[in-house]
Amino acid sequence: MSKLSKYVSKKIDVDGLIRWSDSENERWRRLYERQIKLLEGRACEQYMHGINLLNMPSDKIPQLKDIDAVLQATTGWRTAAVPALINFTEFFTLLANKQFPVATFIRSEEEFDYLQEPDIFHEIFGHCPLLTNHAFAHFTHVYGKLGLAASKEERVFLARLYWFTVEFGLLQTPDGLRIYGGGILSSPGETKYALESEKAQRTDFNALDAMRTPYRIDIMQPIYYVLQNADDLDALADTDLMALVNQAKQLGLFEAQFKAKDN
Repeated sequence: MSKLSKYVSKKIDVDGLIRWSDSENERWRRLYERQIKLLEGRACEQYMHGINLLNMPSDKIPQLKDIDAVLQATTGWRTAAVPALINFTEFFTLLANKQFPVATFIRSEEEFDYLQEPDIFHEIFGHCPLLTNHAFAHFTHVYGKLGLAASKEERVFLARLYWFTVEFGLLQTPDGLRIYGGGILSSPGETKYALESEKAQRTDFNALDAMRTPYRIDIMQPIYYVLQNADDLDALADTDLMALVNQAKQLGLFEAQFKAKDN
């Protein structure tokens, strides 16, 4: 989160609006159109319910104040416009105050299909729909408060928990596996891979195991953790997560299921 970004976030003007160009709005339209089709029968019902509640435009980038109006009315959350990349302290501070950070830029044409850092499409389309759900919103809030109080070493273990839930989590439903992780929901390649690849390992969610599992941000995930019930995140938020962090520190990490990244 501390590395430099080539992107520059846009500012909100005195009217509470971000002025997006025609080409940026067109890029959103193409991203939205492609992804919403892919998610039919793949995204969890809580996400699809959130998409309907937010009623975001498909042909232009939503204004944050319109997203905020729905989030505030449902779970008391709102967005926070941030630079392209923020540090962990700012990230946890925002979550602890029920503010979800949204980098106010949209990916370039060159990175249309894949972007390592989160842009407004990832944040608004991938994450905000589930912030209308009380279980997911509660977990994210508690997570922020824990992270804010945690040490630098403890935050690394918490980051793995976030990665394998909020970013790349799967959910078991009566209709089969569904996606709830925003990193998958905003990625066409990972949407198919997470559910359909024979290479990917899918295992029942265990918070301690998730904290001990290495990951890379620039590959399809070798392993996905599967919740058995959406409300499990609500219950997880009320457990002693920091005790699990301490246990994970003592046990150490699992062996990575991927090659080290080339320099």
